[in-house]
Amino acid sequence: MKKLINDVGAVVDDMIDGLVRSVDGLARIEGERVIVRRDLDAVRSSGQVALVSGGGSGHEPAHAGYVGAGMLTAAVCGDVFTSPSTDAVLSAIRAVGGPAGVLLIVKSYTGDRLNFGLAAEIARAEGIPVEMVIVADDVSLATGASNAGRRGIAGTVLVHKVAGAAAAAGLSLGEVAALARRVSAGVGSMGVGLTACTVPAAGRPSFSLADDEIEFGLGIHGEAGVRRDRLQPAGALVSTVAERIFDDRGLAAGDRVVLLVNNLGATPSMEMAIVAGEAARAAEARGLRVERMWTGAFLTALDMAGFSLSALAVDDPLLGHLDAPTTASAWPVSTAPVSVAPSVAMAARPDEALDSAGEPDPRLVPAIEAAARALIADEARLTALDQAVGDGDLGLNLARGAEAILAGIDDYRALGRPAALRRLSAVVRKTVGGTSGALYAVGLMRAAAVADQSAGEGVALWGEALAAAADAISRLGDARPGDRTMLDALLPAAEALAAAGDDPRAAHAAAVEAATHGAAATAAIASRRGRSSYLGDRAVGHPDPGAEAVVVWLAAIGKVLGEEGA
Repeated sequence: MKKLINDVGAVVDDMIDGLVRSVDGLARIEGERVIVRRDLDAVRSSGQVALVSGGGSGHEPAHAGYVGAGMLTAAVCGDVFTSPSTDAVLSAIRAVGGPAGVLLIVKSYTGDRLNFGLAAEIARAEGIPVEMVIVADDVSLATGASNAGRRGIAGTVLVHKVAGAAAAAGLSLGEVAALARRVSAGVGSMGVGLTACTVPAAGRPSFSLADDEIEFGLGIHGEAGVRRDRLQPAGALVSTVAERIFDDRGLAAGDRVVLLVNNLGATPSMEMAIVAGEAARAAEARGLRVERMWTGAFLTALDMAGFSLSALAVDDPLLGHLDAPTTASAWPVSTAPVSVAPSVAMAARPDEALDSAGEPDPRLVPAIEAAARALIADEARLTALDQAVGDGDLGLNLARGAEAILAGIDDYRALGRPAALRRLSAVVRKTVGGTSGALYAVGLMRAAAVADQSAGEGVALWGEALAAAADAISRLGDARPGDRTMLDALLPAAEALAAAGDDPRAAHAAAVEAATHGAAATAAIASRRGRSSYLGDRAVGHPDPGAEAVVVWLAAIGKVLGEEGA
């Protein structure tokens, strides 16, 4: 792997540092991977709606390149191809949120929806008006299919532009959100990959293509597309993609449209110009009136060669918002000068209260420590499993959270069960990225509530807490048993505990056995949730990594509690 980087673990932070130093008007929230407008105080006092977007890094110039007057107020950067944590999103909302409120623009990926959604709930509870718009413009995936739904790809940039112009014009939060939803509902996009991309942490391409092969309908996280085909001339490829978009969006002769021709990262400018010409010809052949067309790198997938095309039907008001001025550096009409940008200090805010209610349980710390060490020890296997069916970050994410827990393990010794579970939830949501962080955090929060309110003890208490955690995860993740998720191991374990007697050793052995069987059974299931859902039957034969992870930590906890008594 040849990359212009310093250290794999510092890629995102180094990128942010270089960006705020080279683009005028940007600053970083101190201690967070959040990029904001440098004139933040003026923005907050202006009475304008603030716009926040973001997601995993590796899509540059998205999303930080669209921070500026007339577009985004803040962008939240996760690890490469990993959604930012709930707390990072929450920091952005707190930083930019004024009386006019905040609009979150979120691409339709499970981790982004969960973490942005949870942050929105917390912010609303703090009195900050927040709306959230989900962008799902990828027409390569049929609506209503048995997967996690349509993905958000390059069409998201057009949502940023229209919403940003509407906010700058002084429209209310409801009005800006309505316009954003209108664009999100109208835009359609589809991509074609000529090569895979190489995630720095992985060090090798995410999939393999022969010299004469391409992937149709791929996402932006290095995952394979919906079908593989032979390389064709540019005109044929663009025509196939354009017709799919036009048909899906119901565009007909006489309609006015704008086109966004997006470089996925490593396509030469010469080839992008050819693609742009073919896109214009495809629209003209349909009888469409192309009002505007932008060509360039808008939302990429690291070093992937290929393109995506986005189309949006417009009228005069929408064109006015698209033509409105912006200082965002990545929008084609931006003429902002460059200079060194300072950091913006974030006002300190206390984390959620971690009361010490309840007597400390001497067995709790050994159980927590055992679970954390087990996840660290099994990181390589879980990563390999996730590489087969997802983006390969599960083992790394869980190990990162486990290391953070171990770093503060002494803090748990004086805490009762509810407080300890709440602290675990806070640590997990801050350190575990992607879908897993939000799901584990909400499960631990619900388990803490049970431990706080239940009169049960021993096996009965832990069975009730585990069942409540599974319910919370199911609701937030919109998943159910058989969807090939962590629930396929978690729910059987909870049911086994509920049916067990008072013998801790037998109860925990039954729970681990049930989780193990549940995780193994996922190998025969075509996923309907998470990134592996985009692979369909190609995921069959591989157990779900999330369910396998449940077995790992549950077995470690079961050994401690089962041997010492619940």
